[in-house]
Amino acid sequence: MVNIEDIRNFCLSLPEVEETFPFDEETPIYKVQNKMFLLLNLDPPYSINIKCEPERAIDLRERYEDVIPGYHMNKKHWNTVYLDSTIPRKDIFSWIEDSYNLVNKKKKR
Repeated sequence: MVNIEDIRNFCLSLPEVEETFPFDEETPIYKVQNKMFLLLNLDPPYSINIKCEPERAIDLRERYEDVIPGYHMNKKHWNTVYLDSTIPRKDIFSWIEDSYNLVNKKKKR
């Protein structure tokens, strides 16, 4: 299981990432080049919204019960991932990095 502080620390460790709160105090947004790559829900049940290639988004939803179409997002490009799940930690961090790389066209990590 991944906790929200792990998610926050990982996002902020990526180059040129900024944390903002444009909606409310319970929803930090992580951006690179002023483009969002992750939305973190601080209210239980804890979850993240991450950007995905459309085919990958569908694949993850089919493979994992705790991955659903992005809540309040474009369902084609975004998934919501519940953190209180059995999804391996390494997979969640890999998906976050994929989301970051999709948005960060200037340089790859």
